[in-house]
Amino acid sequence: MEISRRNFLKLGGAWALGLAILPAVKGFAANNPEHLVNPKALAGKRWGLVIDMQKCWPRYQAGCRRCFDTCRREHNIPDIGNKKEEIKWIWTEPYGDAFPDQQHELMAEDIKNNPFIVLCNHCDKPPCVRVCPTRATFKRQDGIVMIDYHRCIGCRYCMAACPYGARSFNFRDPRPYIKELNPAYPTREKGVVEKCTLCVERIDTGLPPACVEVCPAKAITFGDLEDPGSEARQLLKNRYTIQRKPELGTHPSIYYIV
Repeated sequence: MEISRRNFLKLGGAWALGLAILPAVKGFAANNPEHLVNPKALAGKRWGLVIDMQKCWPRYQAGCRRCFDTCRREHNIPDIGNKKEEIKWIWTEPYGDAFPDQQHELMAEDIKNNPFIVLCNHCDKPPCVRVCPTRATFKRQDGIVMIDYHRCIGCRYCMAACPYGARSFNFRDPRPYIKELNPAYPTREKGVVEKCTLCVERIDTGLPPACVEVCPAKAITFGDLEDPGSEARQLLKNRYTIQRKPELGTHPSIYYIV
């Protein structure tokens, strides 16, 4: 078959481009439930959490930190020891900081004075995804908001766009600050953003998020928010819940029973 020089160069360019984007293509294919190779992977249209703080507070006040400690070990979260450079996936905030527009001077003391577990809200309309110039931040088909560490250029636009302060930036190489290295999960590098991933590595192998599994009070419920029969939906149906900053229209996937 005869081929012109121009067409040959076109084909060569396409071939080179294909090699360049192949890792990204493989990564994004894994985010499509139709391409999940593990038959045990949990299937859901929009994953979310319902956190019952009334169950959590007694354990927390007694010193329980299992969800935080387990998340740190599972995901190689460094302990920098510097508040300004702290890497946070799941942590606590006072009610006034977590729900600034849902407080008043006469509200219940146990709500006003107790800490609330906070993490990435895995918004249905995530502003972080809209502003990312390299598409390093993206939303999976099952609603989980992810970060491709290899695509992240450290511009921190996503951090500025997130109204929940759920993202952290690695100002230094985090690996020397990891106390217990988990070889099954990738470590990050200096100059990239990271956050809670709702334990996609577990969901894609048929397991719930680690914080859900280890909570001794069973205060965190995981489920498909689009499934009326899921345990999470049943809680939302039968219990009064609140969300963080719902007025912003991001539609968080994390709900709180107070």
